[in-house]
Amino acid sequence: MNKTLRTVLIAFVGIVLVACLFGGGFAAGHFLPIGTHSNPVAAADNTPTDLQSLFKPFWQAWDLVHQHYVSQPVDDTRLMQGAIKGMISSLTTGLNYYETPDEFQATQDALNGKDYTGIGAWVDTSRDYLTIVSPMKGSPAEEVGLQPGDQVVAIDGQDMTGITPEIARTKVLGPEGTNITLTILRQGEQETFDVTITRAKITPPLVEYKMLDTNIAYVQLFTFGDTADQDLRNALQDLLAQNPRGLILDLRYNTGGYLDQGVAVTSEFLPRDQIVVYEKSGDGTLDSHKSLGSGVATDIPMMVLVNEWSASASEIVAGALQDYGRAQLVGVTTFGKGTVQSLIPLDNNQGVVGITIAQWLTPKQRLIQETGITPDVVVAMTQDDVKAGRDPQLDAAVQQLSNP
Repeated sequence: MNKTLRTVLIAFVGIVLVACLFGGGFAAGHFLPIGTHSNPVAAADNTPTDLQSLFKPFWQAWDLVHQHYVSQPVDDTRLMQGAIKGMISSLTTGLNYYETPDEFQATQDALNGKDYTGIGAWVDTSRDYLTIVSPMKGSPAEEVGLQPGDQVVAIDGQDMTGITPEIARTKVLGPEGTNITLTILRQGEQETFDVTITRAKITPPLVEYKMLDTNIAYVQLFTFGDTADQDLRNALQDLLAQNPRGLILDLRYNTGGYLDQGVAVTSEFLPRDQIVVYEKSGDGTLDSHKSLGSGVATDIPMMVLVNEWSASASEIVAGALQDYGRAQLVGVTTFGKGTVQSLIPLDNNQGVVGITIAQWLTPKQRLIQETGITPDVVVAMTQDDVKAGRDPQLDAAVQQLSNP
């Protein structure tokens, strides 16, 4: 039976800072049958014969922890989850990860715009420190002034140097109404500073839209969750009914989501059966994903905003629209996340592993991984722009549409 749950285009393991408790059981498969935690010898005996020599040091370490660790009894579920996380994190090609049941549910809730409790920020867990991608509008993270690129170097006074950012993300978790103090290192500044944030219930937005004063339609897509295509279509239909002279699609800070949603979103702007993206497997085989047809915005003049945080599914959309000349891109070169992850559920609903299985290519077969998509009109946004409330990238897109 094919156990692949769904192909996912998420640039970062930790999408949001949520307040679900870390937990959930884990069935250890070959290595540790349920109920034998206190008997590592018996567990080792159940290791497949051809792997017993390889796994001998693992079971020796397991035994030593149970015999000598100062705080007993040891939480065997956490030990096994940590072992799985360590194994998957040792893979070096692409993004590979393990999520416990609770972590997986939290990720899905945030991706699909469901309520959760946290500080309300999209985050990057691929760097040395947990890094803010963007605070959500109206969230506690925005209220205290967190900015894109802020690094969380300590949590409640505990130094995060050398701590896996995914672990740092879990340390931010907690119940609604509780406080957490983050020590922030901001780009361009030498000194760190502390912010105390009160966790709250958050409803992550998928789409926001409006008409600009210049009679140009503007729609921002925050993530490629389950209803991104329908939410986007509803926004487009509302905007197009107002007869705009142009359209701006904002994919800045959008770190990805589901492949089918990336294809569906692109399909709103292209004719039927246009190749949206190629999937290149390890043996060089190319499989294509094509536009679905019935798009509602296939003719209106269009610009797409991207930045260094636009990743994965965002890069697929931007790359396809650029390749066909359907839209010009404005901003700075995108993140460069062009590998394919399939989420594979473990038995007995005990979490998922994300495994890199392929790479993405644009319709003109440009590699996305590590290269990113370069805009047609390069416009940077500085920290001074952010502080002053300026948006030179949006201004440039408006100018391009106003003076074709």
